[in-house]
Formats: sequence, structure tokens, C-alpha cells
Amino acid sequence: MHARPLPLAGGIALVSLALAGCVANNPTDDASALTVSIADDACEVSADSAAAGVVTFSLSNDGSDVNEFEILADDKLRIVGEKENIAPGQTVDYVADLPAGTYYTACKFQQVGSPVGLAEFTVSGESAAVTEDEQELADTAVTNYVGYIRSQVGELVPAVQAFADAYADGDDDTARSLFASTRVFYERIEPTAEAFGDLDPKIDFREVDAAADGLDWTGFHRIEKDLWAPESGDLNSDGTDALLGWAPSTPAQRQEFADGLVEDVAELHELVTADDFTVSLSDISNGAIALLDEVASGKISGEEDWWSATDLTDFAANVQGAEVAFGNVKDIANAQGDDGAALVNEIDERFASLDALLADYGSIDTGFVSYDDVDDADRKALSDEVNALAEPLSQLTSVVLGAS
Repeated sequence: MHARPLPLAGGIALVSLALAGCVANNPTDDASALTVSIADDACEVSADSAAAGVVTFSLSNDGSDVNEFEILADDKLRIVGEKENIAPGQTVDYVADLPAGTYYTACKFQQVGSPVGLAEFTVSGESAAVTEDEQELADTAVTNYVGYIRSQVGELVPAVQAFADAYADGDDDTARSLFASTRVFYERIEPTAEAFGDLDPKIDFREVDAAADGLDWTGFHRIEKDLWAPESGDLNSDGTDALLGWAPSTPAQRQEFADGLVEDVAELHELVTADDFTVSLSDISNGAIALLDEVASGKISGEEDWWSATDLTDFAANVQGAEVAFGNVKDIANAQGDDGAALVNEIDERFASLDALLADYGSIDTGFVSYDDVDDADRKALSDEVNALAEPLSQLTSVVLGAS
């Protein structure tokens, strides 16, 4: 029987509060910032248009639970930018670099379900000119990070094929041994996958997320539950009966789930290797912040890999991905004067401290201890390190885009 303890009530919110709180204590002094009033059933932006370039949104969650803010492309599906884990009562800045075009803003109560307050948002004009040196640094950062994304997805494709084959063939021992290591490549670049509409839900939604969004449950975590099958009396992460509405997959269903995961990852590979695929500087710096948010929202609580208890591998992969994203824009931050250099130094130190603490539990190459064996005191220590890094990292986009 899987006897994983349920997350403490409000556990995720407490972590999210710490992540968001750093911004609330140092709100933007940009008079041109747009305010976003968030409630459980509303998402009101103070203006429906802005000039092209750097746009700062000051997000205030006046609702009863965690929320997120999204900027969607004109198809209302592709996510151009998002800020997750906005805790009740918090005000947090989100900085985006938006070229001219039509977008949509929305919020998502409890970070699941349909968008709330979907509204058209128009960006017009041209972004401010940059110097030749600034453009060279930006071009280098984008080129290098696009290459990193493509390399990670390129490694994900064969890893998923091997994992899916073992699962479909009923070789559960092999599939279990490959589960965590296969996910590493995905977890390092997860914000990129999340930008492609419903692709991330197909690949990486947990059971409770799929149920909340009314989606068929597929992907890694559907397979995970087969590989670490619950028994009578086991509970899902939300406290419901683990066997309610679920049964072990038949061989035919296993093949279907395996094929689906392979196909969805192949589609991700096709998208990121397309000639027109690129990212912006704000995508890179906000991606680093989003990856740390992923740690706070699912890994610290143990909800991400509920059945396998391989959360620390995902945790480490998110941190590695955030560190790579930061590394690609640190020269730009350093070029912003003494304050930029000081921020880079602090972030470097915080990453080193978090990396050292994670190393106490293992590594991606050698494997980590089961998250079931990490007690509450150790989880709090990990959470404290994440929060200490989140404070300076939350300022990165503003500095990189020269909005601070």
C-alpha cells in the first residue's frame, strides 16, 4: 500500500506566499505599470492596450485561493507569458516584452479549469531601439537558449520511446527505472512546453488537474499510476479514494497511452525545431522564475510524482533548467550597472546553496532518495532555500529588460 502522507492543508499556498511575498515587499515604482485585480471569478486589467516593448503588470490577488495570470496569443490557446502561484492577498509584478499584436489576458483560479476574465489586449507601435552591443548580447542569449531547448527535447524523444516501449510491453521494472530519468529532459524546459496550448496537459497533467479541467488523463502521470499501482485504502493527493474511477490499464490501453505520449513528445520536437521557433529575453528570464515556481507548486509538497515518490529528480531538473535560463541572460543583467552585477552575484550564490543542499539527497546521474524518506524538517529546509533564491530571481526580468 502507498502510504504517502497527504500534503498539509495550505502547504502549497505557504510556499507560494513566500515566493510572491518578495515582490509584494518591493512593489514596482513604474507609474506606467498596468494593474490586474484578480478574484476567484474575475481578472480585470486596468487597460486593454499598451505600447510595444516592456510591459509591467502589477498583479493583486484578492481572491480566496492561489491564482495565475496568463497572456495568450491571438488564437487564445498559446501561452505567451504567465505568472503562476499568486497567493491570496499578494501583489506581485510580472514583466513581459510584447511586440505589436493582439493578445488576450486571463486568470485561472486555483490554476486549473477554464480561463477567467478572458479579455482582448492590444499592443501597438515599435519597441524601443537598443544599442548594437545590447542587441548582440540579446541575440547570443536567444540563440543559445533556443539551442538548449532543442537539445533537451532531442534527448527527450528517444528517452520517451524507450520508456513507453517498456511500459507497453509490460516490463514494469524497466519502465519504473526509466520514469524519473526520462522526465528530466522535459522538466528542464517545461515552461516552453506549456506555451503550446494543450500539449503540456496531454504530456504532464496529474490526475487531479485533468479532472479539474475536464480532460482525458494521459501522459507521464497516467502511466506512473499504472507502474506504482495503488491498493485498497490508498488516497490520491487531494484525499480522494485512489481507486475511485480508476483501474489498472489493460494491455491495449497501455499501448494507447504509450503511443500517445510518444506522439505528443514528437509534436513538441517538431514545434521547437521549426524554422520560425524562437523565444524572447523575457521568455528566458521569466522561464527561470517559472521553473522555480514549478518546484514550489508541486515538488516541495510531494504532489507531482505522487505514486513514484521521484519528486527530487523533477525538483533538481527544474532547478537545473532555471540555472541554465539564468546563465543565458546573466551577461545582460551584469551590463545593467552595479545593481545588475549585485543581483547576478546574489542569484549565483543562492543557486550554489540550493544545489549543495540537493546534493545531500543524491543527483540526477546517480538517483535521489525517495521523497517519502524526506521528513518535514528536511522539506522545510529545501523550501527555505527555494524561497531564498526566489526573492532575487523574481527581480531578474525587470533588470534584464531595463524596466527596473
